[in-house]
Amino acid sequence: MKSPRKTLLALCALALAAQAGVSFGAGRDAARPAQNSPAEAPAAPQEGSQGPAIIKVVNVVFVPVTVKDSAGHPVPGLRKEDFRILEDDVEQKIDGFKDEPYPLSLVILIDNDLPQGTAREIETSLPAIVNGISVKDEVFVCRFDLNFHPGKGFTADSDKLITELKRTTLDSEPDVVASDGPLGSGPSINGQPTPGSPQATGSANIFKQRRIKALDDAMYEAAELLRDRGQGHDRRRMVLLISNGAGSKHYKYSFDDAVRALMLGDISVYSVGVGDAYFNRLRNPIARYAHATGGDVYYASKREAIEELYARVTEQARTQYTLTYTPRGTDPSLDYHSIEVKVERPHLTVVARDGYYAAGVVPK
Repeated sequence: MKSPRKTLLALCALALAAQAGVSFGAGRDAARPAQNSPAEAPAAPQEGSQGPAIIKVVNVVFVPVTVKDSAGHPVPGLRKEDFRILEDDVEQKIDGFKDEPYPLSLVILIDNDLPQGTAREIETSLPAIVNGISVKDEVFVCRFDLNFHPGKGFTADSDKLITELKRTTLDSEPDVVASDGPLGSGPSINGQPTPGSPQATGSANIFKQRRIKALDDAMYEAAELLRDRGQGHDRRRMVLLISNGAGSKHYKYSFDDAVRALMLGDISVYSVGVGDAYFNRLRNPIARYAHATGGDVYYASKREAIEELYARVTEQARTQYTLTYTPRGTDPSLDYHSIEVKVERPHLTVVARDGYYAAGVVPK
């Protein structure tokens, strides 16, 4: 028989345990705190009590927008009330509006497989890019052909950048493939690889050769370089693509793969079409990249005109309007959402991305 003292101590222990919410059931859950069942909601704290904080995650969509007049010049001075945004055809409330300049994180992506004359015009024009770069910008110079050739990394030092641009040379010999696949790099006789040399991909009967380049792979790699630059949306992330767009073919990544990577990183592509790109503009991939990501496309063939476009592109990217909103009334389970931006003024053109992937939305 227990003594009165031991009985009193046991009762006190049970009372303290009950106050702390500890179950004394058998097994490994004996000392686990009691849990509310899924159907039970915690009691609301009384007024003035220190109840648990309720945290609600709100997704915010950032939409950079350029507005142009009938002559193609950017239009300043617009207000939040001048804009409308529709997501999946459902009008959204614009929660935030900014029109101040942003510093740039910029990948310059140069086509390394251009006709010799066009390549020469590009090489001599490249140093002029520095004229559109501010002290807060950072730049990474890359080239592409069948492969992606990254440069020396991001730099904010204008002297280092201009030195790198002056030293950037483009291959005078184009990458060549057979009509149905890349050629081997070894010696050949009558278009056929000699025994023991690297073999061609595809048919061994080679009748025609053509230029080809992996633009989609290069765009994907550029997106990877830019993805983590800056904190949140304190920088404009962009690719300046200099190419004629000819001969682009899917290899490791597709156009859709690259666009998804660019959108997830909130990266805009601004394309400078060179050589004969203007005459093939309707089906040119450099224009498709610009339109899909909310950038823009320009065309020029001579050095002087190309140089003028560099500063125009960087200034346009830096001074876009930025609209933000929290999606309302659309299906949150969708992976991709379309966006349409309108301006409530006549004779103006809006340049904005076509949509966004839900995985890239920023939690607030």
